[in-house]
Amino acid sequence: MSVVTDPAATPAPAPAPASTRGRRLRPAYWWLLGIVGFIALLSLLERVTGADDLTSAGTVGATLIATMPIMLAALGGLWAERAGVVNIGLEGMMILGTFGAGFFAFTYGPWIGVAGSVALGMVGGLVHALATVVFGVDHIISGVAINIIALGAVQYLAALTFTGVEGGGPTQSPKIGNVPTISFPALGDRLGEVEDNNWFFVSEIAAIARALVTNLSVLVLISLALVVLSYVVLWRTAFGLRLRSCGESPAAAESLGVAVMRYKFTAVLISGGLAGLAGGFLAMVASSNYREGQTGGRGYIGLAAMIFGNWRPGGLLAGSGLFGYTETLGLRQGGTSVRALLLLVSLLAIAFAIWQVRRTNFTTATVVFVIGAAIGAIYLSIDQVPGDFTRMTPYVITLLVLAFASQRLRMPAADGQVYRKGSAG
Repeated sequence: MSVVTDPAATPAPAPAPASTRGRRLRPAYWWLLGIVGFIALLSLLERVTGADDLTSAGTVGATLIATMPIMLAALGGLWAERAGVVNIGLEGMMILGTFGAGFFAFTYGPWIGVAGSVALGMVGGLVHALATVVFGVDHIISGVAINIIALGAVQYLAALTFTGVEGGGPTQSPKIGNVPTISFPALGDRLGEVEDNNWFFVSEIAAIARALVTNLSVLVLISLALVVLSYVVLWRTAFGLRLRSCGESPAAAESLGVAVMRYKFTAVLISGGLAGLAGGFLAMVASSNYREGQTGGRGYIGLAAMIFGNWRPGGLLAGSGLFGYTETLGLRQGGTSVRALLLLVSLLAIAFAIWQVRRTNFTTATVVFVIGAAIGAIYLSIDQVPGDFTRMTPYVITLLVLAFASQRLRMPAADGQVYRKGSAG
């Protein structure tokens, strides 16, 4: 005799006790723990290697300035790719932004310069949107074409506009006004005293806080606010959900009534505006005028930072910060600080290899361990990293991090695919 149990009559499992619920840390807490751990690691590294500029207020302030253009370009790439459009043209849109800031800030003032950089970046975004969304041009081809066209157009416009102007010329604009900065001198002085005491971890925290209250550009705050705003809009609103659905399955989104073409077009325009603002930041904060070649490939690095960040705002901020930090160290203390980073990279690589062994990924563990051991051997065999390598460090670090992070990356499912209206039917 068998007994048939009615599934509907089966009692639901009892809820977990209150003491066990909520034990899992929220992502924000993990980020906080990661930041605190990284600062503590750098503090220890300073004591071990004698590189005393790893966390100074000057280094932190310079890192913020180096990070923001890359982060804004990465954020622009995020908006486009979450809607399914690859934006290789970030570099060209940044170039347009540098000229927009130089021309409009020189002519009308700094805040109009900011608006001008965003507007010219959006012009590049408009061209990319028309080509990819409306006419179905391959995204990579369109992006490369924009980079080439923007470079030539800006060279022509700069020669036309700034030639013969005092302080200007065909390759640069005259000096332009800077956006305001924020300072709290009394608080900065007190934090400087704590920093000078060289207390483990405490002085490093004081140095970071001092950088945030001393000559902090308003554009830095605006840029950081844009990261938070992008997260809220894309992951906490109906608009963002619809936009992301266009990058995952545009046919399914259209079948549910989402205006796919409109969302893609809007996302690419926003992408261009953010990349233009990145160029404006270079001209108005990192420098004091427009100069030819000012972007230096940062649009491509922003794209790499976005990929490293797994197409998420917090991740791309970390990737941009990594590049900005290594670039700053190479410029400020050169070989001494970069040599200290070699020790850090070596230890992290060996720790990563041990973690891979625990996951039974023996091939990956072996390769990473050999790389970490080789870097450690280089650290022990030299007293200072050669100048040529210090300039390469940000790019090498970016490649290594992308290689290690590649196993967990997941791009939007329909990213880069040409979509025609009505394909859902």
